[in-house]
Amino acid sequence: MAASLFSVTLTTKITSSTHHKSHNSQITHLRFKPSPIRTLLHFEHKPISLRTNAVSVQCLFTGLVEEIGTVKQIGASPDGGFDLKVNAKTVLDGINLGDSIAVNGTCLTVTEFDTKASDFTVGLAPETLRKTSLSELEAGSQVNLERAVTPVTRMGGHFVQGHVDGTGEIVSMVPEGDSLWVKVRVEKEMLKYIVPKGFIAVDGTSLTVVDVFDDEVCFNFMLVAYTQEKIVVPLKKVGQKVNLEVDILGKYVERLLSSGFVSSIAAKVSMS
Repeated sequence: MAASLFSVTLTTKITSSTHHKSHNSQITHLRFKPSPIRTLLHFEHKPISLRTNAVSVQCLFTGLVEEIGTVKQIGASPDGGFDLKVNAKTVLDGINLGDSIAVNGTCLTVTEFDTKASDFTVGLAPETLRKTSLSELEAGSQVNLERAVTPVTRMGGHFVQGHVDGTGEIVSMVPEGDSLWVKVRVEKEMLKYIVPKGFIAVDGTSLTVVDVFDDEVCFNFMLVAYTQEKIVVPLKKVGQKVNLEVDILGKYVERLLSSGFVSSIAAKVSMS
């Protein structure tokens, strides 16, 4: 299914240079249809606020998507929040109530599951929908899924907490051979944590940043053919949002610098 949908997304004329730094064209100008769930929420633009204080890590992910699930249902729950039911298979193996599953990079808690029907349900707080791209989901939407790591899990990606720092907007999708260049616009406050060749989680997928464009407040990355078939980003259109989680190491460094840790160490060294 991923391959067929991806080919539809690419049926436009591309007149750009093959070098990623010189292209300005977009793969499509199609705009997505807003999800009905957004009409139930009150959205307001607020400056992005990244988590820089120490928090207890309750779950951890690698950013290696285990499977693509399909949204079966999303809507208001009796308790006043929202429920998201997803059809899946791989992540249901060994599942228990209260387990953590990253849905498009957002760490969510399993509240119900049915292995015979091949689905699980997670709860969504209104604030989660406001701060992530999950508000764009509707029945039939495809999502990246990954279970929290265990002590025997191989760390093939990077440390991903499932704490979405904010969303970015896809501004271009340009193929080069069988690979795909994707450029994403972000809030200026987030861009300082994004560096060339550094890690970033995009919809929960561990990816390597290629370039950062300060003047455009954007960054880009390349998806090889294999990755395109395993994640949902290639199925999205220009203008749609993606969840972003920057590498936590950058925030730790900023915290240490702002706390005066480095200057205190320097003072001790000079005194010795």
